[in-house]
Amino acid sequence: MEMERVSVFAPGNISCVFKIIQRKDASKMHSLGMGFTVRDGVVVTAFSDSQTSVLFNRREIHFPTVAAVVQKLTGEKIMIEINSPLPLGCGFGLSGASALAAAYAVNSLLRLDKSESELAMTAHVAEVENRTGLGDVCSQYHGGCLVKLREGSPLDAEQLPVREQPIFYRYFSSIQTKDVLNNVEQRARINRAADDALRELEKLAQMDLVDFDACIRVSKVYAIDSGLLTDANVQRVVHQIEDEKGVASMIMLGNAVFSTQRFEGAKQTMLSKQRVKRL
Repeated sequence: MEMERVSVFAPGNISCVFKIIQRKDASKMHSLGMGFTVRDGVVVTAFSDSQTSVLFNRREIHFPTVAAVVQKLTGEKIMIEINSPLPLGCGFGLSGASALAAAYAVNSLLRLDKSESELAMTAHVAEVENRTGLGDVCSQYHGGCLVKLREGSPLDAEQLPVREQPIFYRYFSSIQTKDVLNNVEQRARINRAADDALRELEKLAQMDLVDFDACIRVSKVYAIDSGLLTDANVQRVVHQIEDEKGVASMIMLGNAVFSTQRFEGAKQTMLSKQRVKRL
């Protein structure tokens, strides 16, 4: 008898602006801001095994966020295989995507009958508790270009009226989300810059159609004011794109650049409205 396997796709997410909503209760801690899902993401396959372990592109890795999702849902031993063309730890929200897709896959595999919102919250809480993210799961749960303007529910977001389109990006090095979240001074500066950005995002959310370049401009100002845009390579590429009359910003949180304009060394993906789904 062939072993049952369940596969789920979840999109990558590029965060453009984030404000940290600090709470002791992990289910209440989240972020406000803006981000968008992309065509590329993760495919997570779950099946019963002799032990719970996680593979990323066929190599076994230590992935506490995903392991926590499995433990929160079941006491059974589950193998989680993650495949992705995107790099881990570089601002593409793969921790959130992997956690969310794993939650859906385990739920389906074991017929747990959890609701989609319950599964998304399980993934979100695992992210918060392991300090790997605050808002990616929300975006991947909904799909598209999203703004989060209201405190309260980590899954509360609204679509910005932005069309699907090519996005170009280049990655240089990773930033540890945990280090940023644990730095009190850095958190305070991030939130001050985010308050200004959120006021601009509120204006965009009122429009019938938004040019995505306007979103990138808000993100660029935020990246500078928050003190996050410090990498020399990222600064150089952003300036080069702007010199050619394009717009660009930093991917949060990674030393990486994204733009609607093709640039040297860039890879291409798509801003996509695709959300998490079983395959």
